[in-house]
Amino acid sequence: MRKHLTHEAEARALIREPFVSSADLEPDHGGAGTVSIRIHRMASPVHDRAIALLLEDLTAAKFRHPETGHIFIYQLI
Repeated sequence: MRKHLTHEAEARALIREPFVSSADLEPDHGGAGTVSIRIHRMASPVHDRAIALLLEDLTAAKFRHPETGHIFIYQLI
């Protein structure tokens, strides 16, 4: 988050928000081998932009589910 926010304390607080906010998990049953993780928007547009950039980075890293091997796709909705 440091590359998206300038204040370390703000970045630390913001990184906790997705863990306590609502999210939708949707495995792809069509054979694409993905799981979409849709995190609901934050309290402010500034936080939304920072979280959206973080989610882009996470998606680009192509993390996989440890049991199924499905690739996680993160989105802010």
